[in-house]
Amino acid sequence: MQVKEISNEGLSHELEVTVPANDIDVTVVDRLKEVIKTAKQPGFRPGKMPMEMARKKYGRAVMGEVLETVVNDSTKKVIEDKKLRPAGQPKIEVKEFDEGKDLVFSMKLDVLPDFDVMDTKGLKVNKLVAKIEDEQIDEALTRITSQHKGSEKIKGDRATKKGDIVIMDFKGRTADDNVEHQGMAAQGHKLELGSNQFIPGFEDQMVGKKAGAKFDVNVSFPEEYQAPDLAGRDAIFEVEIHEIHEVTEAKVDDAFAKELGFDDEAGLRDAVKHQLTSDYSNQTRMKMKRELLDILDDNHDFDIPQGMMDAELEAITKQIESERAQNPEAEELTDEEKEELETISERRVRLGLVIAEIGQKENVQVNDQELQRAVITEAQKYPGQEKMVFEFYQKNPQMLENLRAPLFEDKVVDIIFDRAEITEKEVSIEELMKEDDEDAKPKKKKAAKKSSAKKKPAAKKSDDKKDDKKPAAKKKAAKK
Repeated sequence: MQVKEISNEGLSHELEVTVPANDIDVTVVDRLKEVIKTAKQPGFRPGKMPMEMARKKYGRAVMGEVLETVVNDSTKKVIEDKKLRPAGQPKIEVKEFDEGKDLVFSMKLDVLPDFDVMDTKGLKVNKLVAKIEDEQIDEALTRITSQHKGSEKIKGDRATKKGDIVIMDFKGRTADDNVEHQGMAAQGHKLELGSNQFIPGFEDQMVGKKAGAKFDVNVSFPEEYQAPDLAGRDAIFEVEIHEIHEVTEAKVDDAFAKELGFDDEAGLRDAVKHQLTSDYSNQTRMKMKRELLDILDDNHDFDIPQGMMDAELEAITKQIESERAQNPEAEELTDEEKEELETISERRVRLGLVIAEIGQKENVQVNDQELQRAVITEAQKYPGQEKMVFEFYQKNPQMLENLRAPLFEDKVVDIIFDRAEITEKEVSIEELMKEDDEDAKPKKKKAAKKSSAKKKPAAKKSDDKKDDKKPAAKKKAAKK
């Protein structure tokens, strides 16, 4: 096998590989021997077909398999012999290949950079902490009660209005044939007027009616209604209102706490405080991690593989364009925003390589049990669909590996925090929860001196998407 270097620019390499026809023929013969074992040929017992006959009959058919095998094996050997550290899959282009001829192909690949990692021992990191006051607990309880409104029967004889809850019977039929359909009738049904739970126009015709009223509601099913036999058809509903209720605000007391599964109000307040403590702790860690990533970014400056940069940029761009596509008023990415995305992509790739290098030095591993717990955590986000989530990860190993990267990163971050000089600073809840300035960009220091040592960072990517600065225009679009 002959290897010729076509180009070598920074982290990008292009090589031309020539595999002699004799070497290829050895592989072809080995493959044909396997074919002969099971091939059936009149006049010959199984496994006794002559090689020349097998070559004529199956030779062309096995050439495709041989090509793939030889290219893969040759590529692997070139990488090992030249001690290259690919940053991704090499791009292969076959230039010459035919029976009885040499195989010539080119391989283009980016390699991982060599760099020195800064000493992380004693790094100074701020830890913002916020004290939970009764005020925050009260505000949280107010949000909870707003989602658990009750109702009570109205006093007097007034007519219904939007926001009321009516208890009613209804029975419907399609207007063109007077046929009653399944699902168009109910007794003692509760309906909040203005909630848009029923088809358009139904709830509007319920307004202004008193308890005991009997009347018809005339509506049209939407053209894209879920039941095809009703879509676009007119319908008549016979309605009788039994009671009218007013919505009441839930009151935080022992009775309300018991409705939510707690022993008393004190138990509910303790649970809310515990949840707030957890939320604020997560925010504290996120800000600490963001500060740490900024430090790592400031102290490492080296070339990164263009392929990794392009892949990260494409992923970020697709994500933002997908979000904007859901907002008719959102504008396309400007040139300035695209430049900002390039800066973010470069930062993420560089941080991923730095964290991978630190993790390798510290022998950080993510075991199967930790990965399984991550899958369980993901499944818990979809109540009632846990089985589907588990099956999804079982059938998609690559998606399972995507859960490994953030676990790996968090382990590395924890190691650095254990060695850091952490200064606690008490701040207000508002300051702790405040978003970072999305327009700011980290300023980089002088490049770290490159090392000649052969390092093999794991292919992990820094998962600081929530921490990174995002294009300002993305924030503006979200507000529209």
